[in-house]
Amino acid sequence: MKQLALIVGIGLALTVASAGNRPNILFIAIDDMNDWTGFLGGHPQAQTPNMDKLAKKGINFTNAHCSAPGCSPSRNALLYGVEPFNSGLYAFYDQEGFSDKVLEDYASIPQFFKNKGYRTYGSGKIHHRRVPTDVEWTEFYELEKSNPLKFDDVEGYRQGKSNKMRFSPTLSPLEDHTDYKNTAFGVDVLSREHDKPFFLAVGIVRPHLPFTCPKQFFDLYPKEVEPPRINPTDHSDIPAVGKAMAKVSDDRRFKQDEAWNKVRRAYLACISWADYNVGRLLDALDASPYAGNTVVVLWSDHGYGLGEKKHFRKFALWEETTRVPFIIWDAREGKPVAGREVKEGVSLINIYRTLAELSNLDSPEYVDGFSLVPQLRDHEAPVEGQAICSWGRGNYTVRTRDWRYTRYYNGGEELYDHTKDPDEWTNLAKNPEYTEVKNRLSSKLPRQEAPIVLDGLEGWSIPYSADKPLEKTNKGEE
Repeated sequence: MKQLALIVGIGLALTVASAGNRPNILFIAIDDMNDWTGFLGGHPQAQTPNMDKLAKKGINFTNAHCSAPGCSPSRNALLYGVEPFNSGLYAFYDQEGFSDKVLEDYASIPQFFKNKGYRTYGSGKIHHRRVPTDVEWTEFYELEKSNPLKFDDVEGYRQGKSNKMRFSPTLSPLEDHTDYKNTAFGVDVLSREHDKPFFLAVGIVRPHLPFTCPKQFFDLYPKEVEPPRINPTDHSDIPAVGKAMAKVSDDRRFKQDEAWNKVRRAYLACISWADYNVGRLLDALDASPYAGNTVVVLWSDHGYGLGEKKHFRKFALWEETTRVPFIIWDAREGKPVAGREVKEGVSLINIYRTLAELSNLDSPEYVDGFSLVPQLRDHEAPVEGQAICSWGRGNYTVRTRDWRYTRYYNGGEELYDHTKDPDEWTNLAKNPEYTEVKNRLSSKLPRQEAPIVLDGLEGWSIPYSADKPLEKTNKGEE
């Protein structure tokens, strides 16, 4: 018995030691941020010093893409580890409307880590429309109320009476803002004593609409900011489904109101505000006892169009709407080498398996994608696959280092050579010289599609797809 007890005791000690060596995870989710950052070079005036510093410490995935260009399907794919074409979660969902069977085979990333003995903490927007439960979270911050924000709509712009369509500085204290409060919770968690490894997720909402943030971040930018490169005849070679996704009514309204500059300046200001809050988290980590044993992963759920292709918002399968900031820094590696970039096309679907491997854990068998640990060890290591993005059943785009190929549910196609055409102005899909390239890329697209999940579906969000065919009346959208 004594020998058995000794063996059991040694086993428990080894288990505790192994768990103690597992890294903490700082999981920073940002809403609606495209490549208008310093470390991605998407806009020449972008000021993002804190994220730029993180990118130099870690691995900067400069050609990273979401699984779907919308908050709900992107976050569902990333957090549950299942591509939309495998889960059927193509659109937006209120998860309180899910039946038990929708998620019965899945464990979200925070649930996975909690099940493995981690303390899990969260604040802000992590899921889209899922009420926090103790299945996932040891503790989730409940947002405190504060005074209503005050806005400067003279310097800014407001489209009609909609609060959502406001693009203005706020005149309220930083502490009254949602992102400040959610980040403050993360700072508090990092200051605590922890006897177990922790998974800390902080969701930063800006630059999601409305584009409002403290005035000091608007003041970082000149009154007139540089517009993106735009081709006025860009739609001439785009299939009908792509044109419909552009929803050019926003572009028309901003032009009519002469507001595009204010919209873009407000977006840049909100990106700098998000960067400020990222900096608060990173400073708290640096000041904590966990600075040398934490993996930081920063990502945005999708990109954003600011007038390119006459398009505003997300919900399309072009570069500005699918490309996202994505950085992983494993602080355990010691002093990192700056300037490490992975330029191959990679998908956020790979986060689940990557974090599991970094934590010496086996991810669930159902999880899609592959681990990016080889790229963290050697940024020039070959990438196992490519990035695939879905927007509705039947609409897919594949992004490699040099190419983007898109096929819509009705057979419409787009093909862009990013070595010569980074703005995606020239659709090569009908050019016979590129048949071999098109065939090679199309072979990467899903061959089987799960039916769309109807439980909890937000009907407004169904994109033009096999589940909502483009009607003739929509062809006048342009």
